[in-house]
Amino acid sequence: MKTVKVERLLINYKTLEEFKRFKEYGIQELSMLEDLENNMVENNSESPFYGIYYGNSLVARMSLYRINKKYDEYFEPPQDYLELWKLEVLYDYRGKGLGRELVDFAKSFKLPIKTNPRINSHSFWEKMDFQKVHYDMERDLGENPLIWLPDGVEEQNRTQ
Repeated sequence: MKTVKVERLLINYKTLEEFKRFKEYGIQELSMLEDLENNMVENNSESPFYGIYYGNSLVARMSLYRINKKYDEYFEPPQDYLELWKLEVLYDYRGKGLGRELVDFAKSFKLPIKTNPRINSHSFWEKMDFQKVHYDMERDLGENPLIWLPDGVEEQNRTQ
């Protein structure tokens, strides 16, 4: 596979139509479609989605949300961090390094990253140098988040 480029995806009907090919298509995309239909969102709107195209087809995607440090309950020192969701590579394109390209792109922001892995994806995240957080029932609410720590950042110690 040739050199790949991660790019911010536009919020438009074409992108939303391509999202239907992904298993993780859901409520978030449906609400964006509703916004488009109500003319509240335009082609040049800031999108949290990033993807990789092969030819004219979107074959891998993720969403990245920047979370303000005032909500940081995971990292020391407290700081803005990224929450990574909906990382998915279409079946025919798996095993070609596209997931790694997306994660490396997220890491290039040099901010800590939190994700909630899907079932059976822990080995992928471990290869990407993510680690389990020390579970906190009140904070994690049944999720099992994984985090990536850039240099100089540690997991927040939540023991009282």
